[in-house]
Amino acid sequence: MTRIAGVAGQPIGHSLSPLIHGAWIAAAGLNARYDAFEPADETGFAALAQRVRAGDLAGLNVTAPFKAAAFALADGVSDTARRCGSANLLIRRDGVLWADSTDGRGLSAALAEQAPGLDLAEAPVVVLGAGGAARAAVAALIEAGARVTVVNRTLDRAEALAADLGAAVGDSDSARRAGLIVNALSAAPTLDMTALRPDAVLMDMSYRPVMTPFLAAGRARGLITVDGLAMLIGQARPSFEAFFGVAPPAIDVRTLALEAAS
Repeated sequence: MTRIAGVAGQPIGHSLSPLIHGAWIAAAGLNARYDAFEPADETGFAALAQRVRAGDLAGLNVTAPFKAAAFALADGVSDTARRCGSANLLIRRDGVLWADSTDGRGLSAALAEQAPGLDLAEAPVVVLGAGGAARAAVAALIEAGARVTVVNRTLDRAEALAADLGAAVGDSDSARRAGLIVNALSAAPTLDMTALRPDAVLMDMSYRPVMTPFLAAGRARGLITVDGLAMLIGQARPSFEAFFGVAPPAIDVRTLALEAAS
């Protein structure tokens, strides 16, 4: 019987997850499939989640705007998902719907791959934004030992996130002192690149385009940049293993994804 997993979001046509997981499935020779699902609303998403609970689907990756719903619908949640207050992974575990978040592992994997010289222990880090992506980033960075400051246009949202996870709240000047700046906003932030530390690392959690205007401006300044595609692949690896019970094969999915995104 074909084992089916997938990704759910609205919209979902931009997602590279089916390409990445499909390449791994083919390389591993699995009788499996990874589909894209686009439920119209939370009711439609809840029906998909029920298919995971029933064992009809091996699991789901979850993207905007359903990450909070995934967390709320689950019968059990990991400590990581609880800290994030959202989930990007639903699987059936011990007969119940289980929620986890692999975004933090994806962020850590991307930093290790593209900024290997960065030591997060006690490092001053600024996260731009206060939504679900920012929350996952802050949780992972604090767990890695970084001193995280949240900067967001809406102050009360930044304060709520910081209070929940043990971060600080800052303003646009906070970026000047940061060793790592993570953009978790959907739009490009307005930062004066010339005011940043010459050894600062810039990371963008978005991967459409892979070289975002934020990263392009940083690279023009000579800064190390870390892209959202590396994070996407990093979070996909533990998801694939959770769905199909095997580690993803060691193939170059990044090149495939770059070709598809160009």
